[in-house]
Formats: sequence, C-alpha cells, structure tokens
Amino acid sequence: MEIRVPDLGDFSDVEIIEVLVQAGATVAKEDGLITLETDKATMDVPSPENGVIESITVAVGDTVSTGDVIGSMTVNDGDAVASPAATELPTIEEVESSETAVREEPAASEPETITVPDLGDFSDVDVIEVHISDGDSVGVEDPLITLETDKATMDVPAPIAGTVQEVLVSVGDSVSAGSPVARVVPGGGETAPAKKADATPKTPKAAADGPAREPAASPAPVKTPAAAAPAVAPATPATLPAIDEAGFSRAHASPSVRKLARELGVDLAQVNGSGPKNRVLHDDVKAFVKAILSGGVAAPAAPAAALPAVPAVDFAKFGEIETVDLTRIQKISGPRLQASWINLPHVTQHDLADITDLENRRQQLKGPAKERGISLTPLAFVMKAVIATLKEFPKANASLSQDGKSLVLKKYCHLGFAADTENGLMVPVIRDADQMDVYELAQQLGDLSKAARDGKLKGDQLQGASFTISSLGGIGGTAFTPIVNAPEVAILGVSRSTMQPVWNGESFEPRLMLPLSLSYDHRVIDGAYAVRFTTFLSSALTNVEALLEAIP
Repeated sequence: MEIRVPDLGDFSDVEIIEVLVQAGATVAKEDGLITLETDKATMDVPSPENGVIESITVAVGDTVSTGDVIGSMTVNDGDAVASPAATELPTIEEVESSETAVREEPAASEPETITVPDLGDFSDVDVIEVHISDGDSVGVEDPLITLETDKATMDVPAPIAGTVQEVLVSVGDSVSAGSPVARVVPGGGETAPAKKADATPKTPKAAADGPAREPAASPAPVKTPAAAAPAVAPATPATLPAIDEAGFSRAHASPSVRKLARELGVDLAQVNGSGPKNRVLHDDVKAFVKAILSGGVAAPAAPAAALPAVPAVDFAKFGEIETVDLTRIQKISGPRLQASWINLPHVTQHDLADITDLENRRQQLKGPAKERGISLTPLAFVMKAVIATLKEFPKANASLSQDGKSLVLKKYCHLGFAADTENGLMVPVIRDADQMDVYELAQQLGDLSKAARDGKLKGDQLQGASFTISSLGGIGGTAFTPIVNAPEVAILGVSRSTMQPVWNGESFEPRLMLPLSLSYDHRVIDGAYAVRFTTFLSSALTNVEALLEAIP
C-alpha cells in the first residue's frame, strides 16, 4: 500500500528533517517514518499499519504536503508482538534494533485506559468540562474532557472508537501528561495515532511522544519502561540517573526521538544533538547509550539538589489566621516566575526619561482619539519608542539557545504587556507591533486588556512575545525590578511619572520625568549595552513627532 502524508491542517510544503526508516524495515502501526518541521511544530508521520517498508521515496530536505506519497509498505495481517519488559540498560546490539520494537495491541474486547497526551511544558492542568459518561459511545477524535491552562483551553480527544466503561476524572481535577482519563472498550472504528491535545490555536495533527493511551512511565535510574525494546543485561554495569523532566521537555527533538529516549532511559537534556539547529537525532541517542555501555563516557551525574526549602511554620500558634487559595493563574505563573528568577542572572538598569513634551502632545490628541473609540494612553507611546529602540539594539529582542552557545535574533517584534486582572497577572501579546502606528497600538492595548479582564483571551494572544513591558504607572512607585519573562532576555518596567526640577544649564525647570527599569539576562546583555538601550529609549520618548509618524 502507498504511504501518504496525513492531514497537516493549514500547512503545506513542510520540510523533511529526518527519515526514520529504510526499505526492509519492520514497523508497527503509529511508528514514526519521517519527521517534519514547520515554523510552529515538529511532527512525525506515523506508519498507518503494521508491516514491512517496501520503499521510501523522500529524503531529508524534501518538502511535502497533505496527501503526498512518501513510500510504500506491505501490510501484515497479524498484530505485532510485544517485546518483554526490560529491567536494565540494553546492550549495544539492542540499542541498534530498538527503533523497530513494537507493542502488543490489547485484545479488542479488553478495555483500554485512555490517558492525557503530551501537553508540552504544562502539568497539573485543570479539568473544566467532562464530555462523556459511563456507557457512552465515542468515535475517534471525539472530545472526552476539556482542560484549561493560563494560555489556552484544549480538548483531550479519543484515540480510539468504542464504549466508555468508566470515566476516571471529574471537573476540578488536575491532570498531566499520562494521567488516566477513562477506560474504553474498543470497537466500531479505527484507532487514531496518538496526538497532542487539540488546543487553541490549532496545530498540525501529529504523532506525540508515544501512543496517548499507553504512555511510557518515567524510567527509574537503571530501568526502562515496560513498553521498551527487548533488552538483556548490559555489557558493563553502567547506570543512568532519573530523567530530569524539565530538561527532557525542553530538549530539541522529535516525538519519535523522545519515545526512543524514554525506552532507553536516556535524559535528552544530556545528549548533544548533531542535527539542524542542534536537534537531537535517533543516532545521537544511540551513540550516547553505546558510549556509556562501552565505557567511553561516564554516566551523567544526577541533577543537583533542589534549593533548601523554607522552614514550615505553624502560624496559628502566634494568633488567628485564615488560609485562602491562590487563583489558578497565580498557581501557574508563580513557579514560572521562580524558575526564571533562579535560572537567569538578573540585572536591572534604572533611568529617567523626560516626557514633558510627549504628555503635552498626548493631551492634545486624547479628545480626537476618544471620538474614534481609542484611549490614547502613555503606554502606547512607550511601546512605540521601545519598538524603535529594539531595532537599534536587537540583542534585547532575542533568546538564548538551549545549549547557551548561540543567540536567536528575532526578525519579528511581538510585544507582551502585563495586565492586572482579578485572577492575577496576565501577559497579552501584540503581534507585529512594529507594523502599527501609535493609534493602532493604543487600540490593541485597550482590546487585549479588556479581554484579559473578562477572561476571554485566546491561546495565541498569550504566546510568542519577544519583549515584555510591565507598566505600574497607573498605580504608583518610583522604580522596581521586573522579572524577565524567559525565554525572553529583557523586560522594561515603567513607574509613575512625576514633576521634578531639572537643571537646564542656567536654572532648574519643572519637567515630567518617567522612571524606566530595564531588567535583563546578563548572559546576553552586559551593563554597557543596557545603559545604551535606556539612553536611546529616553531620547526616543522626547521625539514626539517621530513617535506619531504613520507606518509606511
């Protein structure tokens, strides 16, 4: 039978970055055949059936679209046979053959446990809706439950058709990748390849790190999961530490590479990638294991111990107390802010900008802007000045590569801004802000701020920022240290403007001064660069007419 590229959604002419099989290879249904990469995602094209590959007609660097033929295969009538569970690291020979190992499919009459698929960096996600009940019939990709993070709402689809035997979650529960959702008795339709949860915005359909209903458990230091390839005692007593899940999730690798690493108990964060943009390939994982087994390299050290915990205190012994829950957004954003603060060496540069002329001009324009339904706030002008500054200082509009050896300079300018809501701090994103004039920026600020307060922001309105601004000017304060929103490398804090006496060379005169606080990642930006940034920004804020120029 011909093997074709499945539905890629809105994508076409997608580049092939890796070919995972060759003619003659035995594959199981859902095994990865080739890996594709768009500007938004990496995905494997899975095998549609169990069988033997007759030919692969594409190569690395080719581009494909939905329905394109990539090869052919002979379909096996029988089911693939499962491999016995491994208890130790595989030998070098087993590493070579691990990619062709297949799982035993459960009998059609036995219920299967459906689990939450790969959620990327998210964990402990709230279940806000359950769409099924015991006894319901479901089809492939029918929504089972709906999850909500601080960035998106997503459905968990059914990977198989069948009858729901038991629902295992309720509204209000928190789930992560691999958490059980329901038990379903298969029947009445085809089994779908495992995929990531169907989130907003939509991403191309693709195979995830493994079948959604049978995820491999995180391996213990010397064991691989039950779904791993056949293995025997290792040639040497090499052992591997437990996988650092945070580093594993950030590794630049395709779903099939992640699956192989799970099967072998390898922490992808420890593997040096040899593919494009330092991508970790199948051969990199196998070479890593073989080097350990042959004594070529020492097994990587276990992750460093966590920071000392704050001692627990019984506050009730000092007086009356009340315990209240943090909001959902606070529970999600708190750990991320802590991670950014710990991992990025923060430095903050403070400065003052004279916005006397800017404010006078803004007051003249407020009335006409209001008639057009636009609230012309000072922040819109600050954004316009920041855009001009980022063009002169591109390192502030960049991200450090995962290995810390290169800088990713972004040719786009998506500005995030902190919005205070009843449920906590949110950061909506104005995309392509450099293509907008000050009135359009003000309109976007108003629309996104209202959506944030109303809880109606969409997933794509909270993603992709290349630089963030946190303005407390409407509240007060003279200066503060904003936390960089990693993986960004800088953030601008804006405090309340005040009238101050400024020496003009002959006398003091009252000027409206705006405090600016630039926090930055010192691995990317040094002090001199930061000072030049704030100096240029302050100068840009004094050139009002330039800020009001229309976009050509």
